[in-house]
This record gives sequence, C-alpha cells and structure tokens, in this order.
Amino acid sequence: MKRFIVGTAGHIDHGKTTLVKALTGVDTDRLKEEKQRGISIELGFAPFKLPSGQKAAVVDVPGHERFIRHMLAGAFGIDMVLLTIAADEGIMPQTREHMDIIELLGVDKGLVVITKMDLVDEEWMLMVEEEVSEYLKGSILEGAPIIAVSAVTKEGIPQLLAAIESIAEQVQERSAEGYARLPIDRAFTIAGFGTVVTGTLWSGQINTGDALELMPSGLHVKVRNLHVHNERVATAYAGQRVAVNLQGIELAEVSRGELLATPGVLAPSYRIDARLKLIKSSKRNLSNWNRVRFHLGTDETMGRIVLLDREQLNPGEEALVQLVMEKPVVAYKGDRFVIRYYSPVTTIGGGVVIDPQAPKQKRFREEVLEELSMKEEGSLYERILLELENKPEEIMSLPDLVKLTGSTVSAVSAELEQLQQDGMVEDLKNGDYISQKGLGLIREHIHDWLQKYHRQYPLRSGYSREDLRSRFFSKINARRFNLIVKYLEEQNFLVSVQNNLALPEHEPVPGPQEQEIINRVMIAMEKDLFSPPALNELKAVLQVSDSAFNEVAAYLLDSGQLVKISQEMVFSAKALQTGKQILQDFFASQRELTLAAVRDLFNTSRKYALPLIEYYDRIRFTKRVGDIRVKI
Repeated sequence: MKRFIVGTAGHIDHGKTTLVKALTGVDTDRLKEEKQRGISIELGFAPFKLPSGQKAAVVDVPGHERFIRHMLAGAFGIDMVLLTIAADEGIMPQTREHMDIIELLGVDKGLVVITKMDLVDEEWMLMVEEEVSEYLKGSILEGAPIIAVSAVTKEGIPQLLAAIESIAEQVQERSAEGYARLPIDRAFTIAGFGTVVTGTLWSGQINTGDALELMPSGLHVKVRNLHVHNERVATAYAGQRVAVNLQGIELAEVSRGELLATPGVLAPSYRIDARLKLIKSSKRNLSNWNRVRFHLGTDETMGRIVLLDREQLNPGEEALVQLVMEKPVVAYKGDRFVIRYYSPVTTIGGGVVIDPQAPKQKRFREEVLEELSMKEEGSLYERILLELENKPEEIMSLPDLVKLTGSTVSAVSAELEQLQQDGMVEDLKNGDYISQKGLGLIREHIHDWLQKYHRQYPLRSGYSREDLRSRFFSKINARRFNLIVKYLEEQNFLVSVQNNLALPEHEPVPGPQEQEIINRVMIAMEKDLFSPPALNELKAVLQVSDSAFNEVAAYLLDSGQLVKISQEMVFSAKALQTGKQILQDFFASQRELTLAAVRDLFNTSRKYALPLIEYYDRIRFTKRVGDIRVKI
C-alpha cells in the first residue's frame, strides 16, 4: 500500500483536533494544559484507515500564532494537507500563515475542510465556500475539493474520507531508496525499553538492528525496535510515521530538532546556499545580513541572510542567498525550509537548499551565481560533472556524488556511465571517480614537478611516491593516489621504480664529473671487499662536496652497485656476490658455519662479519640455527 502522511493546517479553534478524532478515533491533545485550555499546543499524531483499508497517519498541528514553530515542525514531511476553516469564522490570520507555510513547503496535494457546519445555515455556508474558492485562486491548492463537515454529527465525514482516498492516489510516494533521514519531533522513555524517538521518515528505510547517527551531535545509536501505526515492524519506510526505540543513548542526549540518519552521510554546517523567496503578503523586506529564524524539519535556529546578487529582497521576489547560522544545521540538497522574521516573529518566506555545506561566498560574483544556478537548475549529468570539476584534483565516490547532488544511487550511476562514455569522467575501478579535467591537471602537475626534479637530480631514479602525494595532493588519501598512479602508468605517462615515480623518458646517466666520483668511490669500496669504509668516512677521504657525494651515493644504491645491509653499513655488490661464492664453496664440504668461521672466511672483523651473515640470512641463502648457520 502507498505510504503517505496527512497534515492539518488552520487557525486556532477551527476544529482541527476534533476533526482528527472524528477521522481516527484518537484525541491527539495529550497534554494536561491542552485539555484544560481546549487548544493544541504540541504536535499530535494518529494512525487511521481509509475505507479501502489503506493505512495513513495524521499530523495534527497547533493553530495558535504562539505555536507556529510547533506547527512548522509537524508540517515538514507531510504529503497531503487538510486546510481546516471553521464555518462560523471563515478565513483567519493563522489560516493565511499556515497556507503560506504549506506553499513554501511545496505541499500541492490536499483539500479544504470547512468544519462546524452544524453551527451555520446553508446561506452562510455558501458564502464561506465562495470566500475560500476566491482565496485559493493562484495558490498551490487552487481547484482543490472543498468539503463541509460536522465532527459532532459526523455529517460530511464519509465524503471527506473518500476525497482523501482519491487525492492519495495522486500523491508521489517518497523513495525508500538511499539514505535514511528522520527528523525527531518527540523523545521520551518507556520503562523497560529506554529512549524512544518519533518522527516522519523523510527518505530511505530503517531496519531493526541498524546503526544510525544522531545529528548534529554525531552520536552513534542502534535501533532496538520499530513501530509504525502502533504496530511493531522489522522495517520502516520513507513516508511513514515511525517510533524508534534506541540503544546506546540516554533521553537527556536527544531532543526535538535533531535528526537520525544513515552514518557518515550528513555533516553539520554553519553555511547553506539556497534560493529564497519572500511571500507576497510579507510586510517586511530583507536587507543583507538581516537576522531571521530558520526552520528545517523539526529544527529551528537563528541565522543571517547574505543576499548574493542584490541589496534588498522585496515581498514576492526570490534570490540566491547564503544563510549563515548561529549553530550548525544538518541539511540535504533539495530540502525545503521556512524563514520567519526575528522580531516580531512572522513567517516571511522560505526556499530550497542548493548547497548544504557551502563555502563562504562573496557577493555580486558572477562565477558564484552561475555555479549556484547550475547546481539548482542543471541536469543531473551537468551537476555531477560540476561537482567533479569544482574540485578537480580530488576523487569522489558514488556516495559522495549522491550526497552532493541530492539524487539517488541508481540515477547517479546511470549518469556516471554516460559521462564515462562521453570521455568526461574516469572510473578508477574501485567506485572512485575523477573528471578528465582533474586527471589532466594532476598529470600536468606531476609532469612539471618530475621534469624539474630530474633536471635537478639526474642520477636519482625518481621522486618518492608518498612525498609527491603529501606535498601536492594531500587531500587524496594514499589508496586513491595509488589508483591515479596506476591509471597514469597504464597510460605510459609514469613509471614506478620501487616506491619512486619517474617520467618514462628519464634514465639516470652520470656525467663526466659524476662518473669520476663514482670510479673513486667504487675503487675505495672494493679495495678491501669485506672491510669497506663507511660512506661518511669515504666522503671525507674523497674531499668532494656533500651534495655531489650524496647524489652519487644515492645513484649507486639505486642502481645496485652498492647495497645497504644495515642501518649504517654498505657493501659493494661485488663484495656480496664474492661472499656468496665463498660461502657456497664452504658449504660444499661443511654443514655448519660459526660466526668465527665467517670472520676467518672473509678475513674481516666481527664488526663486519655479523652484519654480513645476517644479510645472507635475510636473503634466505643461510639460516640461523642457535649459534650456527646452515645452508638453505
């Protein structure tokens, strides 16, 4: 069956709660004060069943102007509205404010319920219906059904249920694909179970046993069990009212305004880029840096408006803005929000989130406005490419791109495949993507640096892979950088020499001066094969500059003419090969070799004999057994 949420809206004392009770049998006024005063203060919720057996849930919101923030917390996430107008009063101030909010939230499915029909005569009712029809012209509910009811006599209730069912068929069901997001509107404890939170599941699904993240605090929790329509379920889906029993959190750690979400998907932010519209009926305009109340989901915070393309926003106008918050908020691309004036508190506008984690934007910058317009209005293909090219030297995963574009995994995957076919994006084979523009910049950057490095150090085999990453591409982790290196190697742009990178055309070739030093070094190292001088001693003896000697030493080590067998000891390749032959000859007639025998065989001291035989152990030519060595 289809999942959807019905919400009430309307002025105080226009019969919303009584209507909900007539539809569901549930009195949603649960607080003592609500009973005493006869008005709704908090949100009310009730499941109900339509004539066909279709299940739904009703969110009953308070109508008093003082509780508009509670009304807003309930209005986010509804799919269909019952705009409730009392027959004996007609359209009132909160009727208009609630209708403004419904329009700002884009709720375009609903109907008008004229309540208390038993209090007026037929002529008066016709007049009210005419007033309502006129009021709805040009609104999101123009042409919606208008049904008169009496919750006392139940007249009109069957017709209302039939109308709700008919409109429900037109509701676009929320996708259960993607990330779970549940704004919390209530939190309480149940003896024996612990902390329970409720809310409307905006997207994705939640399963018993799931690990979730409480935002913006970042606390990790686990789902103990779930209830939908007062029934225990294994899975809750987007578009349902859900009660979530949580493990790993105390009641004091959670409150209305926070959000349960798939871990690692959302991040708090102080800055949001958006398209903002002021309602035509607003009695205020907005100037740059005006303070406003920002409502998103069940959260409310204070923020400042940065007008990016003008000095003032007038009623009925819309503009690209940045909202700078006084506390971090958690948003997703495409979320709708409402703003209310700081003081006096009135609803003045709302809009749609374009970038939920925006950088600080400069005003009146054409490139900023163009980029935001593309993020807002561009095709998914264009938006994916924009995100990849905006940070060209970074790699993004499929989940990254889903989050940045506010789309679904299936839709983004399809567009990425097309982008690859068009030669705009490269898949680095592990679900990591980079634009061809980004690859080109990285390739150019690496080429320029290695070319410079090869000129400066012609004897070196290449530049350290990790040093190159940390020096120029620190935002790319080692695993992803290796993917880029592998791609560039496959394109014959790079070669790897152990852990060094070089251009394919580079070949270490000593010049005349370097060759002269090399000859002197090798003569000294091979003069006494098994008692060679230390490199720092040799440098002093040869009387060459530190830089010249170090380059030669590095070259000889890279080329294998010298071999470092311990932290401080270096032998010539000739010495090690000769030593190997000496040991081979020894083991032809002997089975066991002592350290003293090694010293005698190599005609050297214990200082050199021990590192030498340990080197042969490491290369698995010999094996230590107690205090002796044997041939492997």
